[in-house]
Amino acid sequence: MVESGAGAAGARRRRRGLFVGLCTLDVVQLVDRLPGPNEKLTAREQLVAAGGPAANAAVTFARLGGTATLLTAIGRHPLGAAVAADLDRLGVTVVDLAADSVGPPAVSSVLVTASSGDRAVASTNATGHRLAPPDDLDALVAASDVVEFDGHHMELAVAAAGAARAAGRRTVLDGGSWKAGTERLLPSIDVAVCSEDFRPPGTEAPGSGPADTLRFLREHGAVRSAVSRGARPLVWAGPDGRGTVAVPAVRVADTLGAGDVLHGALAHGLAGRDALTSHGFVEALRAAAVVASRACASFGTRAWLREGRADRRDSP
Repeated sequence: MVESGAGAAGARRRRRGLFVGLCTLDVVQLVDRLPGPNEKLTAREQLVAAGGPAANAAVTFARLGGTATLLTAIGRHPLGAAVAADLDRLGVTVVDLAADSVGPPAVSSVLVTASSGDRAVASTNATGHRLAPPDDLDALVAASDVVEFDGHHMELAVAAAGAARAAGRRTVLDGGSWKAGTERLLPSIDVAVCSEDFRPPGTEAPGSGPADTLRFLREHGAVRSAVSRGARPLVWAGPDGRGTVAVPAVRVADTLGAGDVLHGALAHGLAGRDALTSHGFVEALRAAAVVASRACASFGTRAWLREGRADRRDSP
């Protein structure tokens, strides 16, 4: 396990995060209900913005006062230009490994049900790109305190995680779902926080739960891990303890991107710590859950960013 990474200077300067993974164009519609076959509905509101787990996590990291760099694929299609402009406006530096691509970026079509905040998503994700690591990968990793992965662009992720481990940088996995090749990534992961939908091999059977996922993660190299369960407490485990972390109760307007926000806030908290103990892990999880819950209280992935700027300071 790599317990160092931020260094003593981390408390005196802006925390630096490298986010490796998916970036999409999100088209989000707020509806009263999902439409039936051949039915058209008029949406209450809409949002068009950059999205994807790694991108949203990077936006959150920057919103909390950190310096965020996103290693991804966007391209030079006009829709890609809109994605890049949105991220630039929000303080995220983009390293586009598909800069010469003329095709459109991945587009996520999202319907959010107003009464519950539940979302339905359709997207091509990262299927259009196979990314090779950039020549300056080692320098990008060395310039960061923490490196976060969402499991997309797996070849790139494995290379970046190996570089981070060699450089002594803390690594974080956002496990939204099990993806082919994840077993190659886990040995280089310090902290893995996964959703209930993350079902590693052998944990898909009825009756399997967070304990089985946490055990799998530990056995495959992730030293500290947790499973998020929506509004229910996160379940965590590490070499020196285990337990739960409560999620603040809010009136949910939209759950889109909540896990991404959780991981961006967690990465920011972890980037500010030297040796990582169970106490420090739990404190970082608790602070991240507060931010993610706040993001769920408004429609879309941007409204919460416009709240008061008092939280743009180093989190625990």
